[in-house]
Amino acid sequence: MHKRRLLTTALAAAAVCALSTGANAQQWKPNKPINLIVPWAAGGSTDQVTRVTAAELEKVLGQKIVVVNQPGAAGSIGSKNAWEAPRDGYTWTAGAAQDLGTYQSLGMLNAGIKDWHLFLNVANIAVVGVNPSTPWQNVGQLIEAMKAKPDIKVATAGVTSGGHNAMEAISRATGVKYRHVTYDGGNPAVVATVSGETEVTTQLAVEQAEMIRGKRIRPLATVSDRPLEIEGFGVIEPISRTIAGFKAPPNYFGIFIPKGVPAEVIATLEKAWAEHIVNNEALKKYAANRGALFAPAAGEAAQTAAFPAVQANAWLLHTGGKTKVAPDTVGIPKP
Repeated sequence: MHKRRLLTTALAAAAVCALSTGANAQQWKPNKPINLIVPWAAGGSTDQVTRVTAAELEKVLGQKIVVVNQPGAAGSIGSKNAWEAPRDGYTWTAGAAQDLGTYQSLGMLNAGIKDWHLFLNVANIAVVGVNPSTPWQNVGQLIEAMKAKPDIKVATAGVTSGGHNAMEAISRATGVKYRHVTYDGGNPAVVATVSGETEVTTQLAVEQAEMIRGKRIRPLATVSDRPLEIEGFGVIEPISRTIAGFKAPPNYFGIFIPKGVPAEVIATLEKAWAEHIVNNEALKKYAANRGALFAPAAGEAAQTAAFPAVQANAWLLHTGGKTKVAPDTVGIPKP
């Protein structure tokens, strides 16, 4: 928990410092509802935290924020729709920054992470969760089973999703193979494991938390080098205790607005982040309850925080032969 407090304090301080100029800029007063595209299915990690954040921003902006789910193509369809919308400030998108940063190298969207304004709210950690009817009591047992039987079904939200990246990182570190079963979001992937349609999911803790508390999913490890506490359950130990030297950068989530919108839109959002989000109680409560890290940031602080996961994700996909172009050709050097 000490690491979590340090991360939260450092990012909040950086966010306030970085946004000080935005706080003095011209105020934007939206005169119609804002469309906020969630490019994943309802109920998943992006949908959950985006709805909490949107409700808090409505209080500040005095205008309705309409959350629209547009899942498909690993989140790239909804992100592309936001990118191609008129640059008037009334169409935003949301999700994981590491996904947004890899669409260009995957050939899904001709825009990189630095072509967007990032407004981060939480960081998420993936968890190896299994159906309780399976025999595996720890992640070491699961890895041994996967070595013996390379067609164990793993549910994720699709290629480039946090869950898929987590399983690919495990595969790369251990050499195990698996049968990848994809869904239109993290919530459907978790439900598939609960129902027994798949044996394993490596989706994010926030998507598994309720099922873990209800003992409908057995968590084996975080896909991380740090433990994670889920309110009402306890601590999930990191996979680094089983796979020595395993590391994974935090997966930052937030709201994204294409560059090129009026400057007052971004100044107003930066001011809102500095004054209402960096210490927001609703988001803190959400993070504690769902097993996320409360880590708000915007501007350059957000770009700096998110980029390590973008790098790791892009090069993991490239090594697996899934990219159209090498990440370093689109501004993502090898970590």
